[in-house]
This record gives sequence, structure tokens and C-alpha cells, in this order.
Amino acid sequence: MPVNLSIKNVPDDVAERLRERARLAHRSLQGELMVILGDAVRGSETMSPREFLGAVRELGVETGADAGEVVRSARDAR
Repeated sequence: MPVNLSIKNVPDDVAERLRERARLAHRSLQGELMVILGDAVRGSETMSPREFLGAVRELGVETGADAGEVVRSARDAR
């Protein structure tokens, strides 16, 4: 059964940063806090390259045609 949690005396600047983080993720403050708590108890799970690519595609992120050249330049500069 779900439990209700309460955090008291959250500093204004922390609360504002949480609200902004929620807004940027298109979530409510409670939804954002649930994501943060879920991530904290699961630990840092790494994505496979295939999972990462799926997440990028789901977000609709696109790169320009010159992305390959940028990567090659950075690699060659090493």
C-alpha cells in the first residue's frame, strides 16, 4: 500500500530548483519527486547503447548532417 511522505523546512532555493526541474521535465512537483526517489533507491543503472538510442529517439533528438564530421574532428584531435 502506498505511503505518504512529508519533507519539512525545504529551503526556498531548493524548492525552486525542484519546481524548475519538474517544469523542464513536463511533470508536477510530486511527479518529479517520485522520479528522484525512485532513481535514488534503484541506484544508478546504466543503459545499454541500444537502450540509450531508444531513449534518444523517444525524445525526438536529431543531429545535423555534420555530426559525423564533428565526432571525427574531436577524435582526430586527440
